[in-house]
Amino acid sequence: MRIVIAPDKFKGSISAAEAAAAMARGVLAVWPDAQIDLCPIADGGEGTVAALVAATQGKFITHRVTGPLAEMKVDANFGVLGDGKTTVIEMAAASGLALLRAEERNPLNTTTFGTGELLRIAAEMGLKKIILGIGGSATCDAGIGAAQGAGLTVLMRDGSQVAMSEPLAARDLDQVLMVKHARGSPVDGAEITVACDVTNPLYGPDGAAAVYGPQKGATAKEVRELDRLLRDWAERTGKTAEANIPGAGAAGGLGFGMLVYFGAKLRSGFEIVTEAVGLRERLRGADWCITGEGKLDASTLAGKGPAGVGRICRESGIPCIAIGGAVEKANGLEELFSHVLAIREPGMAQEESIRRAAELIEEKCKRWAASQA
Repeated sequence: MRIVIAPDKFKGSISAAEAAAAMARGVLAVWPDAQIDLCPIADGGEGTVAALVAATQGKFITHRVTGPLAEMKVDANFGVLGDGKTTVIEMAAASGLALLRAEERNPLNTTTFGTGELLRIAAEMGLKKIILGIGGSATCDAGIGAAQGAGLTVLMRDGSQVAMSEPLAARDLDQVLMVKHARGSPVDGAEITVACDVTNPLYGPDGAAAVYGPQKGATAKEVRELDRLLRDWAERTGKTAEANIPGAGAAGGLGFGMLVYFGAKLRSGFEIVTEAVGLRERLRGADWCITGEGKLDASTLAGKGPAGVGRICRESGIPCIAIGGAVEKANGLEELFSHVLAIREPGMAQEESIRRAAELIEEKCKRWAASQA
């Protein structure tokens, strides 16, 4: 009996690696001789570094870098995968909304400079294959801060080169003349792939400012100003075509910046993760697969990690079990998975199921395995 265990995180409760370990304990309680392959996954957002490091037996590296505000310093983790050649970075570790108090949130003032510093540090370590997850941002600077932090030359309208000691934010976009490409910079030659599952353009009614500005602390007036800054920047640089590529508006335009300044590729986060951990290869010859996340519902089918696992399993003829903290009926959910199981029992408070998630996942897998024995 060989079982691949490939859950995403149970958001607000336990990580993907912790969920995988709990699933394994439950199965092994019934089938102690089962061969278990722990392969926690992610979709490019929060938890991607932890999932990839765990799935590839990699390691974490911590550096002190600039936070979302120019005067702020944070200790940010990034991962080196088991191949020793690939690094995975979450921009939220340096430039994330969760790093700010509510009163500090204003995307006119925040910067992706610290994300650029992480890119530069990884490249200087010789890790030129970089996966960058860009969810959870506090920013709307079109990536000019990241370009600056990574060591690219940023020229202002007065002809001066901006100093590294002055991280740029969105409100500075009007004063920026150009960002030179990575040639000759520390990240020159780096192969950067951006994990991006949103399709927003840089500006306009579906753009970075209009859709995500309010949740980052922008008022209606500030949203209009941010949208103007982003539109003017794209037009001034002659990059309006790139500004309308799906995903250019991700992370406050960091998607656009990675495309234009770094020559990066935007790809589905789940596809990047499955390739990095070799999920398809690991599933070959498996008898079962177990996946899951905090809530299984219609949104699961719209690009979330467990649905991706389920589709790969269906293509390969491998039965796949999905376990959720909670389950809401949705067309296609029962058809995709062999079993859909909720850890939250009838009458149990949501807070209790969150607090006891690992224990309940283990028990649910134990019961499922016993039913198959």
